[in-house]
Amino acid sequence: MLHFKNMNDSAFIIAEIGQNHQGDFERAKEYIRIFAAEGADAVKFQTRNNKYLFSQDAYEAPYESENAFADTYGAHREILELKPEVLPLLKEECIKHGVKFMSTPFDEPSLKLLEDINVDILKIASFDLGNLPFISRMARTKKPIVMSVGGGNSDQIRSSVECILACHDNLTILHCVSEYPCEHNRLGLNNIEKLKADFPGITIGSSDHFNGILSGPVAYMKGARVFEKHVTLNRAWRGTDHSFALEPEGFRKFVRDIRRVKEMLPPKPADDLGNEKVFKKLGKSIVAYKPIAKGSVIDLDSMSGKIFRGQYIPVRQSNQVVGKRAKHDIKVGDPITFDDIEA
Repeated sequence: MLHFKNMNDSAFIIAEIGQNHQGDFERAKEYIRIFAAEGADAVKFQTRNNKYLFSQDAYEAPYESENAFADTYGAHREILELKPEVLPLLKEECIKHGVKFMSTPFDEPSLKLLEDINVDILKIASFDLGNLPFISRMARTKKPIVMSVGGGNSDQIRSSVECILACHDNLTILHCVSEYPCEHNRLGLNNIEKLKADFPGITIGSSDHFNGILSGPVAYMKGARVFEKHVTLNRAWRGTDHSFALEPEGFRKFVRDIRRVKEMLPPKPADDLGNEKVFKKLGKSIVAYKPIAKGSVIDLDSMSGKIFRGQYIPVRQSNQVVGKRAKHDIKVGDPITFDDIEA
């Protein structure tokens, strides 16, 4: 089983499909296939029992929106929901494509459904941060948990974490700003460092609703190791999440750039410095700038640099030549070698 405590410097990247499949099973399968190929480690859906989740008056409320799929909110949500019987098939599709099957249950019946089909990872949405009864039920499944903390204060976050830790420690906390979309200057990625300090030993990550890819690498630099990003097959489709979600090519670059960060950080081996091809081809070698007589001390005014087909003493090593005595006469423009100077 995946355990988030074993992340180290690795990145775990979640493609958040949500309900961007618009209730279409075949489209949901297409999301899995495409975003698995683009580098996702997990694909995440959302699971609701709408008649349980919403009160009758909320379910039957008129819904007037450019993103509406029906005249009432309940009917709108039902159109977007996948039928329960297709969820095991989606899990099989995830296994086929080598990604984890993950979903956010928004209510107890949905949690039971996901537990029955042996979902790989459960997600606690920011909406349920601090909802300790529901969080406790999720934790008791012993499934790995990813929890977003958008809109939550420190007490709500800590009480939620402690509720989960009472059952198990396979948990990651995602910094999140609950704005859809979230502008770049509202991302607040410094909070990742605070979460790391507040919860040592727990893997911290980032869930953002920014419409670009730079947030991923920056979050990694701040210490995030789990990343959740909304995805779509077409940003122009009707729906609240499509406009800021990443299309396949954008998600590929998001994954690529996050995974590159740890490779960008180590310094170049010292033995490689100065041996780059460009220096071997175009690096200057030390030459005599004026005639240098045998026995004279070579000073800065005695030296210059010139490019040869082969390299002699590189000009960057002039500190090893200045102040040395010449063993013999050296003509203007001739390279100075270590054989030409006293040790």
